[in-house]
Amino acid sequence: MVDHRERSSGIIKELAKKGMEIEVKQLIAGDFIIQSKDMNEKIVTVGIEKKTQSDFLNSIIDKRIITQLISLKENFDIPLLVIEGSENMYEIRNFHPNSIRGMMASIAIDFQIPIIFTKNKRDTASLIKIITTRLERPIKNISLLSKRKPLTTKEQQEYVISGLPGIGPTLAKSLLKKFKSVEKIINAKKEDLILVDKIGKKKAEDIKKLLKANY
Repeated sequence: MVDHRERSSGIIKELAKKGMEIEVKQLIAGDFIIQSKDMNEKIVTVGIEKKTQSDFLNSIIDKRIITQLISLKENFDIPLLVIEGSENMYEIRNFHPNSIRGMMASIAIDFQIPIIFTKNKRDTASLIKIITTRLERPIKNISLLSKRKPLTTKEQQEYVISGLPGIGPTLAKSLLKKFKSVEKIINAKKEDLILVDKIGKKKAEDIKKLLKANY
C-alpha cells in the first residue's frame, strides 16, 4: 500500500515499472506498507516513513518527526525511516550539524528504528522492491560464531605438546621433529628431552613431573 500523497513523488510509477502491485490510499501512518508472512505463517507488516532530505530537516524543526516515529512503532511490526536525496544534508540549510546527528542518533537508539538513505525516487523504489523480495524468502538462522576448519593431525599434535610446562608452539615443533610422535615425547627420559635445543634441565624436570603427577 502507498499513501496517496506519494503520487507526486514519482515512486509509484517506478514501483509499477518493477511489476509491483500497488494500492494507493490514505494511510494513517507511514508512506508505504509492505505485508508478508514469516516462517510461521504470521503476517508481518513493514511500515516505511519516507522523507526527502529537506522534509526531514523541516520535521525536526516542527517536531513532526517525533509523532510520526511513535506512530510507526505503534502500527507496524518493522518500522523503517527512509531519507531520500543526494545532497549534503548538513549544507542544505542553516542547520546545526549536531541537531541533525542528535535526531538520527535518537531515531536509531531511542526509537530503535533503522534509517536507510536513498539517492532518488528510483533508488527508493528499488529498495522497496528488495524489502518485499526479502520478506518473501525464508529467514535463515545467522550464527555469529565463525565456523573453524578442523585441526590437522600435525596441528593437534603441536597443540597437545605446546601445553606442557614451558613449551610453546616453537618448542612443540622442535620436540615433534626430534621424537616424531606425542607418545615418544611423553615416554622420553629427562636426559633425552634436554638434547632438544632450548629445553634445559629445569624444563625437562617440569615436564616429567607433570606427566607423572596424579590427577
